[in-house]
Amino acid sequence: MATTAPAPKVMGYLPNDTPPFGQMVLLGLQHVLTMFPATVLCAILMKFPVSTVLTVTGFGTIVALVGSKLAIGKYIPLYYGSSFSYIAAVTAIVIAMGVPNDAAVAPPEVISVVTAGFIATGVINIVAGLIIRASGGKEALDKVLPPVVTGSVAVTIGIGLGATALQMASGVFSSTFVIGELANLKWLAASMITLLAAFIFSVYLQGKGFIGMLPVLLAAIVGYIVSIPLGLVNFSAIGQSELLRLPEFVLPRFNDPLTVTAIVGIGIMAIATIPESTAHLYQISLYVDHLAEEQGKEKYNLSRYIGINLMIDGLNDLVNGLFGSTAGTNYGENNSLMVITRNYSGPSLITAGVISMILGFIGPLADAISTIPTAVSGGLAIYLFGVIGMQGIALMMAEKVNLYDPKQLAIGATILVVGIGGNIGFANGFLPVPILTSVFPYGWPAIATGAVLGILMNLITVWWKPPFERVAAHK
Repeated sequence: MATTAPAPKVMGYLPNDTPPFGQMVLLGLQHVLTMFPATVLCAILMKFPVSTVLTVTGFGTIVALVGSKLAIGKYIPLYYGSSFSYIAAVTAIVIAMGVPNDAAVAPPEVISVVTAGFIATGVINIVAGLIIRASGGKEALDKVLPPVVTGSVAVTIGIGLGATALQMASGVFSSTFVIGELANLKWLAASMITLLAAFIFSVYLQGKGFIGMLPVLLAAIVGYIVSIPLGLVNFSAIGQSELLRLPEFVLPRFNDPLTVTAIVGIGIMAIATIPESTAHLYQISLYVDHLAEEQGKEKYNLSRYIGINLMIDGLNDLVNGLFGSTAGTNYGENNSLMVITRNYSGPSLITAGVISMILGFIGPLADAISTIPTAVSGGLAIYLFGVIGMQGIALMMAEKVNLYDPKQLAIGATILVVGIGGNIGFANGFLPVPILTSVFPYGWPAIATGAVLGILMNLITVWWKPPFERVAAHK
């Protein structure tokens, strides 16, 4: 009598699975390699110590994972790195406090003011999560933050940083154009080669396995190598630090004249990461449940926990703000890695957080990163800042925002003009509004002001519905 052979075991790890120790270390290291380029570059662009950011974001990831396990009995498998969404707002505060654009790291007293803003992002995420849990779903949040608002804010963040990217790429850091002030050709060559490398690696390595997930890191390496014969790399910093050193932790400061500006200007940028985080949760939930089904196990249904996920995002930001790191977000590139490897193990992500923390204590690593020329960072910034803007457009397309609708047009147009125009056209991105000068001594932060105006305009249409919406509601 013939017997049916047992079905082969489907390889993969679900969120609550713990791989063998050796595998867990390798899987964790792979997560670190995936998040490393973006997190390090983000720290550099915001002028934060890389060692501190690696340590604190690693710790924040551990806190987020443990928090999800305690809250729902399941790990929500997401890795938290630095978010590019806050660069424009942070840059405005840093420059307003007198830090030159070509400085490598901002002093602690400046970082302490910026991190007060990151505390605000944490609070906003937690409040958004509570609203979703109380109201029963994402629909309630969309009434306050519809795609036209979140998408337009993302466009504003990316394109509003265009001048900063070009200054870094050219080496011309003056706020106004001066006739005869030309970029250093060597500096410009390094930045353009870096940009070209990022483009080539992104396009032609796509679908080529793990190496295809590292276009930014590979481009940075190319730019760095090119910069050496051009004399743009200063090797004197290497060897200045001990093999093991304590990262510089900074507590937030709430008594500076710019603290309230930082809280408003940086805090409001959390609205750009909320839809991103929600999309990542839906994405990873889909693949986790698919693997569970293949393995004949109970589905996790992580998409049910949107509110919890946002609250955990906020908790992660509070950790970063309390210890002097950049505000974070869960990384789509690490999600892609999990899908490719079919490894959604929470313990392996915790291992990645531990590895990231250890890297932050290695002095020579910080020394080596500090030698990356601003020209190389500028070449990458042109690409990455533009991508932030394009993702905002993609979000509105995916959500089918009707740009023939006068309401949507007005809201989006206002956010774009006030945010981009104000960020580029006025000193340090502050609008010269002569109101609440005690709160905003340098003016109103342009991108945050544009975002708030867009939110208020949308709320008007929620309370006082346009005629066509009233007609549609009665059909």
